Order: sequence, then C-alpha cells, then structure tokens
Amino acid sequence: MSVKKVRYYLFLKDILLLSVTAFGGPQAFLAMLLERMVKVRGYISEDDLWELNALCNMLPGPSSTQLVSAIGFRVGGPNLAYLALIVWILPATMLMTGAALLISFLQQNTPGALNFARFIQPMAIGFIIFAAQKTIGKMVQSTEAMVLMMISAFVSFFYSSPYIFPVLLLIGGISTSIKYKKQPKLEKDAPLKIQWPNFYLWGGVLVLAAILGGITKSHEILLFENFYRNGSLIFGGGQVLVPYLYTEFVDFKHFLSSEEFLTGYAISQAIPGPTFSIASYVGALSMREGGTLGFLFGGLIGAAGIFLPGIFLIFFVIRFWDQLKVYRPVRAALEGINAVSCGMLIAAAYLLFEPLEANGMNIFFILATYSMLQFTKISSPAIIAGGVTLGILYNYFLA
Repeated sequence: MSVKKVRYYLFLKDILLLSVTAFGGPQAFLAMLLERMVKVRGYISEDDLWELNALCNMLPGPSSTQLVSAIGFRVGGPNLAYLALIVWILPATMLMTGAALLISFLQQNTPGALNFARFIQPMAIGFIIFAAQKTIGKMVQSTEAMVLMMISAFVSFFYSSPYIFPVLLLIGGISTSIKYKKQPKLEKDAPLKIQWPNFYLWGGVLVLAAILGGITKSHEILLFENFYRNGSLIFGGGQVLVPYLYTEFVDFKHFLSSEEFLTGYAISQAIPGPTFSIASYVGALSMREGGTLGFLFGGLIGAAGIFLPGIFLIFFVIRFWDQLKVYRPVRAALEGINAVSCGMLIAAAYLLFEPLEANGMNIFFILATYSMLQFTKISSPAIIAGGVTLGILYNYFLA
C-alpha cells in the first residue's frame, strides 16, 4: 500500500473516530479537530483550520460537515472529501433514524417513557459554554474583535431570525477588511478563476426539487425539497435550524408532535456527530406511515436534503479559496467573521437556556457539565451517558 493510500486511510479512520466521539455541536467539535487534525496528524496548519472554519461560517449549511469535507478536499481532493462526508454523517444519521424508530415504539408501548432525556438539554448548554470559552480564546485577539463579538451576541439574542446571521457575518467581515493594510502582501500566482459547476448543481437541485414536488405532489419529493431548502438558507449552525424545522414540521405540517420533536432535539444533543442529523429523525417520523422502510427512507431523505446544499457550496468555494485569500481585504475580513461567529455562539447558549425552566436542577446540570469538561478528564461520551442514566432513574423512581 502506498504512503498516500495509508495517509488517506488514516484520515478516514480519524474522521470515523471523531464522528462517534464529537459531542456538543460544531464549536465543541473544533477543539477536537484542532487536537487530532492539526496537532497530532498535521493534515493542515492551525491557521488553515481557522481560515476554513471562517469560510464555512460564511456559507449556509452545516459548518462542521463542510469543514470536514473541506479538510478532506485539501488532503486528498474531491474523492477523499466525499468519502469523509459519508463517514462523518453516517453514524449520526443511523443513530437519529434509530431514535425515531425507538420513540415511535415507546409511544405505542410505554407511555411517559420519553422523560429519559430530561437532563440532556441543560447539559448541552454546558457543552456550548465550554466550547465558547475555548473558541473565543483562539479567535478573538483584538479589541475590535471583542467589540464585534459582543455586538453580534446582543443582536443574535434579540433578533434570532436566520436572515440576521449572514448580515452580521457580512458586516463583521467588512468592518475588519478596512484594516487590510496591516496584512502582509502575498504574491498572486495566477488571476482569480472561478469554477461554476458545483454552484449550478446546488441551484439546479433546488429548482428541480421544487418543480417536481409541485407537479407530482409526492410526499418523498416534497420532504426532500423542504430539507434541501432549509439546508440552503440556514446560517449559524444546528441551533438555528431547529426552530425552522419545528415551525415547518410541527406547527405547519403536523408531521410530528411537539413532544416528539423536543425529545428528538434532546437526543441529538446526546449523540456525537453533526447537529444537523436531527433532520434524519424528523424525516423518519414524517414517513412513519410507511412502516420500518418508511422510517429508513425518511431518515435518508432528511440527511440528503439537509447536508447536500452546504456540501455543494463548500466544494464550489474551496476550489478558488486559495486564490481568493491572497487578496489582503479578504484575509483581513476573517478576523471580523470569526468574532461574529463567537458572538453567535454566546447567543446560542442564552437562546437554548431561555425555554428551560430556570430552576436549581437545570442550573446544576449546566454548571456540573461545564465543570467536568473544564476541570476533569472525563470524556464527553461518559458525561452524556451519565446524564441519560440519571434521566432514566429519575423517570422510574422520582417522577
């Protein structure tokens, strides 16, 4: 086996390991990515990681999944990137589809058993606070960046519309790009050349799914179009996606009950991998009338619809990113984009806490989770498993 093939094999093995151990959403995932992909393996430099992360935050879709694919593209081109994508999303997709099957079974056979996830949501906030601390320490290095972060957090909290996120990112990027003269000059190897096929693919699928859904009224095609449209428009990660899915599939289409959706959300915080995998859970329950095959097909439709648009877009941009970042205003803009992203992360922690009852038990689990992550070497899976176990015990003995 050639050295190159061994390197690709190790890369996919590392992605698989992350896919089954990365808890806490994309920001918590960044710390693990930095440790394994940069410090241990040296696939890319730390500066490259932060640049790619900023690039993914500028695009709609699942940032962690886009980042994994972008790193795969850098290491071994598009073929390795697509393999990395599959390896990264498959465990979470299978787990959330299985969760939908389990929830449906429990509802039919064990009423009231869904309370086992009662402690997972406050624990997820603890994960996000810990991730925010680590990420801010890396990305916010100047007074201007600190101010941008606080403004972004304030605006994101009080105006939690998904349309505000791209505006904030744009403003943040522009506000620091004016300091481009502080950036060192880099020689341009070649004029900027944009390859459009992946952009056309993204737009073509969006239009085609809408047309076919409107003509055929097929439940499967309409379901795919719903997820693909959401995946094409959502900036700010899985926490922004959740209220959109709730509105569309619970309030408007009534494919799920509120209890089913919120239980699925809690489970999505308790499993490793991309937080966008909740789409597989929603898709599976949306097709429950088809039996077991309906659950499986719905889970695959949810995954394909929610992940594909972001992947098409990152593969479009990554091909000319190295040429684009040579321009000093572009590199200067990354400081503002990173700062705004950190502000969104702070707001996400507040917005997640808002619907929780502000009681001592929820606050205890938030602080306990943060403290274990900060001051102990207990692994994330062990912390989550402990929360689920306590939820089960509470449900059967104290509820």
